[in-house]
Amino acid sequence: MTLQFEARVGERGFDLSFQVAPGETVAVLGPNGAGKSTLLNLVAGLLRPDAGRATLGGEVLFDTAAGAFAAPHIRGISMLAQDALLFPHLSVLENVAFGPRSAGVRAAAARSAARDWLAEVDALELADRRPAELSGGQAQRIAVARALASEPRLLLLDEPMAALDVSVAPAMRRMLRRVLADRAAIVVTHDILDAFTLADRVIVLDGGAIVDGGVTAQVLERPRIRFTAGLAGLNLLTGVRTAGGLVGDDGVELRGAAAEPVAVGARAAASVRPSAVEVSLLEPDGTRNRMRGTVRDLEPRGDLVRVRTEVLSADVTPARAAELDLAAGTPVWLAFPETALSVYPAG
Repeated sequence: MTLQFEARVGERGFDLSFQVAPGETVAVLGPNGAGKSTLLNLVAGLLRPDAGRATLGGEVLFDTAAGAFAAPHIRGISMLAQDALLFPHLSVLENVAFGPRSAGVRAAAARSAARDWLAEVDALELADRRPAELSGGQAQRIAVARALASEPRLLLLDEPMAALDVSVAPAMRRMLRRVLADRAAIVVTHDILDAFTLADRVIVLDGGAIVDGGVTAQVLERPRIRFTAGLAGLNLLTGVRTAGGLVGDDGVELRGAAAEPVAVGARAAASVRPSAVEVSLLEPDGTRNRMRGTVRDLEPRGDLVRVRTEVLSADVTPARAAELDLAAGTPVWLAFPETALSVYPAG
């Protein structure tokens, strides 16, 4: 079922429209305060918009012009929060059966459906346990089964991995990818792995508006705003397209290949992976792209050190960082080959 959504909430500066196609999973990214929770609450019916209209499968969720507002429990939408929020006094089986029972399904049929969903999330052996006996990963699996047992027309997931240990998250992602394969869903996340693993499409919010969006791989590999570039671990440069690359907003001319067609003279963006950037104290030879910068900070990242400057970030070995005696305030040269610069249209 298609979700058509348009809404404005004045006091939150929220004003956007988008849609979710049948069977599509859309990831919603954005900094804190961007409007992600407002979006979920509007879709779920926990917040009324000042203006707008939304439909799901042609049925009206809200329409301010017509004075229509569907109560949350009749929308056919399930929300999965960061915390499992299971009923502590009910067994796992009864927790999952709660949705069908609330919809009027007889007890035996509801429990049968609950067992099917517990099997779907690989948790059937937990059916007789109480929530207090579950690990965080187990509880979140049960929450997924409970959300799906009511056969929602749309599933909302709010940071589904946030409360999980890193050792548990990969299995949870695999499970969610399987159960979301043919379901319409909106996933709010700060984790780029969630977007890559679960989403067909990404929208990026900032200030209550959509500032970037498209097919997941395209948005995260060719970011058009710094927030998305930061999530994807890429350097973002903007400027004007030239025949051989682009002239950056700082006036530095860089050479690179076009990942997408961009007319010469048009606004362009370009990405560079930190792993492709070399750091030196002396100006490198003229065969590579090069820029001046000043070290802002150094961050250990596994067996590498992320060197951040005001223009680019670079990943170097600890030995190289020590050899250059890098510290905040050190002036450096940053260089990368033209093959590392990917140019595409600016947002």
